[in-house]
Amino acid sequence: MFNIVLVSPRIPQNTGSIGRMCFNAGFTLHIVKPIVFDLEEKKLKRAGLDYWNRLNPIIWESLDEFLQENIKYKDRFFFATTKSNKPYFKVQFQRDDFLFFGSESFGLPQDLMQLNWENAITIPMKTYGRSLNLATSVGIVTYEALRQNFSFFTH
Repeated sequence: MFNIVLVSPRIPQNTGSIGRMCFNAGFTLHIVKPIVFDLEEKKLKRAGLDYWNRLNPIIWESLDEFLQENIKYKDRFFFATTKSNKPYFKVQFQRDDFLFFGSESFGLPQDLMQLNWENAITIPMKTYGRSLNLATSVGIVTYEALRQNFSFFTH
Protein backbone atom coordinates (compact mmCIF):
# COMPACT_ATOMS: atom_id res chain seq x y z
CA MET A 1 0.00 0.00 0.00
CA PHE A 2 2.66 2.56 1.07
CA ASN A 3 6.44 2.49 1.30
CA ILE A 4 7.93 3.69 4.57
CA VAL A 5 11.60 4.58 4.12
CA LEU A 6 13.77 4.95 7.22
CA VAL A 7 17.08 6.60 6.35
CA SER A 8 19.78 5.64 8.87
CA PRO A 9 17.56 5.04 11.91
CA ARG A 10 19.51 5.04 15.19
CA ILE A 11 17.17 3.68 17.87
CA PRO A 12 16.20 0.01 17.55
CA GLN A 13 13.01 0.38 19.60
CA ASN A 14 11.69 2.99 17.15
CA THR A 15 12.52 0.81 14.17
CA GLY A 16 10.85 -2.17 15.83
CA SER A 17 7.69 -0.18 16.59
CA ILE A 18 7.59 1.17 13.04
CA GLY A 19 8.01 -2.36 11.69
CA ARG A 20 5.11 -3.54 13.84
CA MET A 21 2.93 -0.74 12.49
CA CYS A 22 3.98 -1.45 8.89
CA PHE A 23 3.12 -5.12 9.24
CA ASN A 24 -0.33 -4.41 10.69
CA ALA A 25 -1.12 -1.74 8.08
CA GLY A 26 0.24 -3.67 5.10
CA PHE A 27 2.99 -1.12 4.39
CA THR A 28 6.42 -1.99 3.00
CA LEU A 29 9.29 -0.98 5.28
CA HIS A 30 12.58 0.06 3.68
CA ILE A 31 15.60 0.51 5.94
CA VAL A 32 18.52 2.42 4.42
CA LYS A 33 21.93 1.84 5.95
CA PRO A 34 24.10 2.87 7.63
CA ILE A 35 22.44 2.01 10.90
CA VAL A 36 24.10 1.88 14.31
CA PHE A 37 22.38 -1.26 15.61
CA ASP A 38 22.10 -4.88 14.56
CA LEU A 39 18.83 -5.86 12.88
CA GLU A 40 18.87 -8.96 15.09
CA GLU A 41 19.03 -6.82 18.25
CA LYS A 42 16.76 -7.88 21.10
CA LYS A 43 15.40 -4.34 21.65
CA LEU A 44 14.29 -4.11 18.03
CA LYS A 45 12.54 -7.47 18.16
CA ARG A 46 10.90 -6.71 21.50
CA ALA A 47 9.39 -3.49 20.14
CA GLY A 48 8.34 -5.25 16.94
CA LEU A 49 6.94 -8.23 18.86
CA ASP A 50 6.36 -11.37 16.83
CA TYR A 51 5.50 -9.21 13.82
CA TRP A 52 9.15 -8.45 13.11
CA ASN A 53 9.93 -11.97 11.92
CA ARG A 54 7.03 -11.81 9.44
CA LEU A 55 7.63 -8.24 8.21
CA ASN A 56 10.46 -8.88 5.72
CA PRO A 57 11.77 -5.30 5.55
CA ILE A 58 13.78 -4.34 2.50
CA ILE A 59 17.31 -3.49 3.60
CA TRP A 60 19.35 -1.15 1.42
CA GLU A 61 23.12 -0.92 1.85
CA SER A 62 23.12 2.80 1.06
CA LEU A 63 20.94 5.68 -0.03
CA ASP A 64 22.64 5.52 -3.43
CA GLU A 65 21.56 1.90 -3.84
CA PHE A 66 17.97 2.77 -2.85
CA LEU A 67 17.84 5.70 -5.28
CA GLN A 68 19.37 3.74 -8.13
CA GLU A 69 16.47 1.30 -7.88
CA ASN A 70 13.65 3.76 -7.04
CA ILE A 71 14.50 7.18 -8.50
CA LYS A 72 11.85 6.64 -11.18
CA TYR A 73 9.26 7.19 -8.42
CA LYS A 74 10.72 10.48 -7.16
CA ASP A 75 7.54 12.40 -8.01
CA ARG A 76 5.87 10.34 -5.27
CA PHE A 77 8.66 10.74 -2.68
CA PHE A 78 7.50 12.62 0.44
CA PHE A 79 10.03 13.84 2.99
CA ALA A 80 9.11 14.37 6.63
CA THR A 81 11.18 17.24 7.96
CA THR A 82 11.06 20.13 10.41
CA LYS A 83 12.49 22.33 7.62
CA SER A 84 9.23 22.54 5.64
CA ASN A 85 6.17 24.69 6.17
CA LYS A 86 3.79 22.34 4.33
CA PRO A 87 1.66 20.35 6.82
CA TYR A 88 1.45 16.64 6.04
CA PHE A 89 -2.37 16.83 5.97
CA LYS A 90 -2.29 19.28 3.02
CA VAL A 91 -0.87 16.53 0.77
CA GLN A 92 -2.94 14.15 -1.32
CA PHE A 93 -1.23 10.80 -0.78
CA GLN A 94 -1.63 7.95 -3.25
CA ARG A 95 -1.12 4.22 -2.97
CA ASP A 96 2.51 3.16 -3.35
CA ASP A 97 3.90 6.56 -2.30
CA PHE A 98 7.30 6.59 -0.59
CA LEU A 99 7.24 8.32 2.80
CA PHE A 100 10.76 9.14 4.00
CA PHE A 101 11.84 9.66 7.60
CA GLY A 102 15.35 10.50 8.75
CA SER A 103 17.42 9.43 11.69
CA GLU A 104 16.45 10.47 15.19
CA SER A 105 19.63 12.58 15.46
CA PHE A 106 20.06 14.14 12.04
CA GLY A 107 16.82 13.94 10.05
CA LEU A 108 16.94 13.49 6.29
CA PRO A 109 19.86 14.62 4.14
CA GLN A 110 19.12 17.94 2.44
CA ASP A 111 20.37 16.70 -0.93
CA LEU A 112 17.85 13.83 -0.77
CA MET A 113 14.98 16.22 -0.11
CA GLN A 114 16.12 18.45 -2.97
CA LEU A 115 15.16 15.64 -5.36
CA ASN A 116 11.58 16.82 -4.86
CA TRP A 117 11.45 19.68 -2.37
CA GLU A 118 7.80 20.34 -3.26
CA ASN A 119 7.03 17.13 -1.36
CA ALA A 120 8.80 18.12 1.85
CA ILE A 121 6.18 17.92 4.61
CA THR A 122 6.08 18.67 8.29
CA ILE A 123 4.07 17.82 11.37
CA PRO A 124 2.99 21.10 12.96
CA MET A 125 4.47 21.74 16.41
CA LYS A 126 4.87 24.65 18.76
CA THR A 127 7.99 26.71 18.10
CA TYR A 128 9.58 25.62 21.38
CA GLY A 129 9.68 21.98 20.28
CA ARG A 130 12.54 20.51 18.24
CA SER A 131 11.03 17.27 17.01
CA LEU A 132 8.77 14.31 17.78
CA ASN A 133 9.74 10.71 18.39
CA LEU A 134 10.45 8.95 15.10
CA ALA A 135 7.91 6.16 15.62
CA THR A 136 5.27 8.73 16.57
CA SER A 137 6.03 10.82 13.48
CA VAL A 138 5.84 7.81 11.17
CA GLY A 139 2.50 6.84 12.72
CA ILE A 140 1.02 10.31 12.31
CA VAL A 141 1.93 10.71 8.64
CA THR A 142 1.31 7.16 7.48
CA TYR A 143 -2.09 6.89 9.08
CA GLU A 144 -3.11 10.13 7.39
CA ALA A 145 -2.03 8.54 4.10
CA LEU A 146 -4.03 5.45 5.01
CA ARG A 147 -7.07 7.55 5.99
CA GLN A 148 -7.00 9.26 2.60
CA ASN A 149 -6.82 5.89 0.83
CA PHE A 150 -8.94 3.79 3.14
CA SER A 151 -11.05 2.36 0.33
CA PHE A 152 -7.95 0.44 -0.80
CA PHE A 153 -7.23 -0.93 2.67
CA THR A 154 -8.24 -4.53 3.21
CA HIS A 155 -7.83 -6.65 6.30
